[in-house]
Formats: sequence, structure tokens, C-alpha cells
Amino acid sequence: MFSINMMNFKTLDLNLLRVLDALLQEGSTIGAAQRIGLSQPAVSAALARLRHALDDPLFTRIGRHLEPTQFALDLKDPLHQRLAEIETLLSAPTRFDPLTEQRSFRISGSDFFADLLMPDLARHLAAAAPGIRVQLVNLVPDNYVETIKQFDIDLALIPRVDFPDWADSHDVMTSTFSLIARNGHPRIANARLSPGDVIPIDLYCDLGHVLFSPEGRLRGMGDAALDAIGRERNIVMTMPIFSGVYNAVAESDLIALLPTRLAERVAERLGLSIYRPPMPVATVQLCMIWHRRATHDPAHTWLRDQIAGILAPLS
Repeated sequence: MFSINMMNFKTLDLNLLRVLDALLQEGSTIGAAQRIGLSQPAVSAALARLRHALDDPLFTRIGRHLEPTQFALDLKDPLHQRLAEIETLLSAPTRFDPLTEQRSFRISGSDFFADLLMPDLARHLAAAAPGIRVQLVNLVPDNYVETIKQFDIDLALIPRVDFPDWADSHDVMTSTFSLIARNGHPRIANARLSPGDVIPIDLYCDLGHVLFSPEGRLRGMGDAALDAIGRERNIVMTMPIFSGVYNAVAESDLIALLPTRLAERVAERLGLSIYRPPMPVATVQLCMIWHRRATHDPAHTWLRDQIAGILAPLS
């Protein structure tokens, strides 16, 4: 990697770093100019100064797009984060009042939270923070954490994993799993089973299953649990949303593993019965994760507290 000469750094106009960050985020001088409120010639002039100061071409023009060099790519994320931290550091403290705050937040999460979080949060915000808008957006398959690194997601609600060092997180609830089937399911009725009973392993593996999988995978936590006892189940359908899973079960003789609290929430409305699976399924720890740049943001902190307060009793 190239290094910045100490003399160059001492004389470097630090405003140029804002230009470099904008160029890295936008990929063009026009986009960078619009992002930071400069003219395009001013951005081009700043790029020339940056190339001289950093002793690297930084970008190669391909059509209208600027392709960063490896040195520039290495700078992209650390520079963006440091500038955000400096902006937060230098910003004057503001008094936060939820009743008067006008703000929008984008939360990434499965429709599990559409059922178990959003109705209660909507009622709470209407009374306590009518100017705050919350958008629940779909998870991005195989890229849950990285969506937060961009500015389009403020908070994600996901199972706990090993998170990168730029992220902060907070555990909000644990989730167990139950088995759902439609009321009067013929084969379950023939087995003389009642809601709350354990489904026998042979029947469980023989019946058709619906699997929740945003990525369309054919294996989930239930399959890992079956592996431990040397069995496998018959997955005949996958759904990218939980509502698809429980609606399919309600209208067919398929069965599904569903988070227990969600199963309890929808069972009566959809005519579903809840049973216990024949093998232990691991409990999932669900958490909030966000970029550290928002950790001390008063509005962001307030919203995290409200979400945690709603979800914690559901463990």
C-alpha cells in the first residue's frame, strides 16, 4: 500500500478528504459535487491536488464512471467512518424531544417483526413520537450486516452472529420454535394427537414441510437438529417470508417450524394448531445491530430503547 509522506500530510488540506470520500461513495465527479455542494470543476481540481498529495492516481475513468485504485479502495471504508465520527464529535449537542422530532428510520428485518413488533411500535409512536416515521424493509439475503454499513439502513433485527468491529449491537429477545399444522390435520388427528403434544419423529419426517428461507435454501435449523439424531425431513416448499409459511400451512396439509411467539400470535386467526417438535431445536438469540456512528445519536438511542422494551417481554 502507498503511504502518505509526513510532509505531505502536514500540508494536506483536510477539506480534500471530504472530496475524496464523496468521490469514493458516488463514483463520479458530478455525483461527488452534488453530494458535498461544490461545482464539478472544483471537485476535479481537488482530485488533482489529492493525486499529487497522496502520490497515487486514485481513480481511473471508465466512461462516465471513476474506478478506484486499490489504494483508494483501501481508504474507502476507514475514511468514511472517520469522517462520520469527526462530524459527530464536532456537532453541537441537541436536545431531543420525541414529541417534536421529525425523523425517518429504516429497519431491516424479516416479517416476523411485522407481526410481533410493528403493531405495538405503531401505537407507541402515535402517542409518544408522532413525527417519527419507521420503515421495515426486507432483509438482504447473505448480506444482512453489510446493508447497515451503507447509509440506507439505520438498524437491523437479526439473529446474533459475529459482528464486525464497526457495529454495535444489543440483544432484544430469544426465540424458541414450535410446530404448526392446520386444525383438523387428518394424519395428526389419526395419530390422536392434541395441540401441545410432541409429534412422533416418523410422522414429523414423513409429512411435507414449508421452510422459511429468504435465500431459497432447502435446509434450516430444524435440519441441523435432525442431523444430530440421524434423520431428515421432507421439505416440499420454501418461502422468503414467515407469512407465506403460515398461510401455506393454514391452507394445506403441510407443516412448518415457526418461532413460538409468532405461532401463538397467528394460530387462532388462521385456524392453526401448535405442537412440539420431536427433537430439540436450538434457541435463537435475536438482536439489534447498527453502525457505531449512530450509537450516541439521541433519536436513534430513543428508538432502540422503545424497540427493546417491546421485544424483551416476548423472550
